[in-house]
Amino acid sequence: MLGLFWASSQSDLATLPGNVSDKFAHFAAYGLLAALTLRGWARARWAGVTWRSVLLTVAVGAAYGAFDELHQLFTPGRSSSVADWVADMLGTAAAIALGLAGAWIARRAAARRGV
Repeated sequence: MLGLFWASSQSDLATLPGNVSDKFAHFAAYGLLAALTLRGWARARWAGVTWRSVLLTVAVGAAYGAFDELHQLFTPGRSSSVADWVADMLGTAAAIALGLAGAWIARRAAARRGV
């Protein structure tokens, strides 16, 4: 979150390499944030991912994304965008989907081992 806050505090961010869309940057950054948040709520175990941890991760992603866009209103040279927030939420959702898949795989592997 500190890295996201720092980036959104910059008045003039350089163009991303390869002309990558800023929407993709939002998607990727919030995907990483969501993966780390989900794993944290799951106590660092993919098998520990629950619907509670999923809902908490959605709440963190949505709230921080909204806060980040609000913060940019007060940063010279920056603007706030609902489209950026949507990209944040799509990245969050993608990471959660991958996390749920990882949890399913981890639980199946544990069941096969008899754990």
